[in-house]
Amino acid sequence: MADIESLQQALAVSPDNVPLLLMLGDAYMDAFSLEEAQAIFEQVLAIEPGNPMARLQTAQLLDLRGRSSEAILRLEQLNAEQPVFAAGWFLRAKLALGEGDGKGAREFYDKAIMLEAALASDELLKRIREAGGRKNSTPPPNPKPQRDGSNQAGAYFDSDFDDDDFDEDPFADSDAELELEFERRPDTDFKKVGGMESVKEDIRMKILYPMENKELFQAYGKKAGGGVLLYGPPGCGKTLISRATAGEINASFMSVGLHQILDMWIGKSEEKLHEIFELARRKAPTVLFFDEVDALAADRKDMRTSAGRTLINQFLAEMDSESAENDGVLVLGATNAPWHLDSAFLRPGRFDRLIFVPPPDEPAREEIVKIMAEGKPVSGLDPIALAKRVKDFSGADIKATFDQAIETALAEAMKSGKIVPVTQKQLIKSAKQVKPSTRKWFESAKNYALYANQSGFYDEVLDYLGIQK
Repeated sequence: MADIESLQQALAVSPDNVPLLLMLGDAYMDAFSLEEAQAIFEQVLAIEPGNPMARLQTAQLLDLRGRSSEAILRLEQLNAEQPVFAAGWFLRAKLALGEGDGKGAREFYDKAIMLEAALASDELLKRIREAGGRKNSTPPPNPKPQRDGSNQAGAYFDSDFDDDDFDEDPFADSDAELELEFERRPDTDFKKVGGMESVKEDIRMKILYPMENKELFQAYGKKAGGGVLLYGPPGCGKTLISRATAGEINASFMSVGLHQILDMWIGKSEEKLHEIFELARRKAPTVLFFDEVDALAADRKDMRTSAGRTLINQFLAEMDSESAENDGVLVLGATNAPWHLDSAFLRPGRFDRLIFVPPPDEPAREEIVKIMAEGKPVSGLDPIALAKRVKDFSGADIKATFDQAIETALAEAMKSGKIVPVTQKQLIKSAKQVKPSTRKWFESAKNYALYANQSGFYDEVLDYLGIQK
């Protein structure tokens, strides 16, 4: 308590000192004084609304109180707006592990360690592996110093490698294994995606018609395929619409995660990326989907290591329509923060077509409500009325609404020992408690659309907000 008292005394002199406030909030958390800690972090956010550490600790407090769904939702927002904040990815890995998602935990852990190697945790990595996280995709925690003093991703040594780290030759990936890993056909099409009609029509015009009429386009010297970037708030269906796009043209669908590319060996990440593109070319027509593509295509000026810049250069070379044979390969990238991409990705021949994926419209929200209610004891559900109540909600926000209502009903069921149905009234009450995550995204997007939109990339955001250009 002495630390808390001394910090309180210092803050009495400088009440708006954010570093001191963060230290006091951490001290309260160490003392497990959660209410006091929450008040401090809220004070920080009132001074600096985007402060990543305060937002991180707020998510951690929610998890400690058993509200893991809301904590994960907040972390998704933080990761989208602060993609280079390593601690955000690290906590998200922990929460994903708590939800039993070993694969997701491994992907988030990899992102955190790529950004800040000092966060590496043998204990956490072991638990992720036991939960089904992929092996050999994360560098060990002791990077070998380079001659220039930096820790270049790719060259490492570690006396504490697990035995299974050397079970296979790291340079002997089999083409057959790679094909098996990605071998799948999409299980959905536009008919199974509720609402989003304007997005579907945009995709038809920019993607489907060129792929379905190759000969006509070839007569004009145009190739089918290329790169399309889907951007918009998190949780709004960019992955689903990408899978449905592949289903519309009966193409192979390859969803590529960061953990499938990053490797601890020098040059191996670039080699894996090239192999994935080669497989897509062999199996054309193919939709090659990169979720959260800003993690792989970040601005090279922000890269701390030359290894990161080399991987980005390889990505650019694979996408370049002038040098790569990508006829029949459609590269779809999804991101919540297109302004963090290296500008070279947005030039013609790469991600030269941008599609804005807004929050679900009313028909889509109604469909999401019906899907969320399936298989659950829900009574008196009025999907149309609830869809009107959750305006501006993303699909993830609607899920959080159901999660809170279900937790309330479950608490009553635990007391009575009987199934207690989730009512429309409970869902409406939960909807009032969940704040639309999309609004925070639009606050950031609006600034970029107004003040960093010389090329007109974000005109659709202004149109959605009703702002005249």
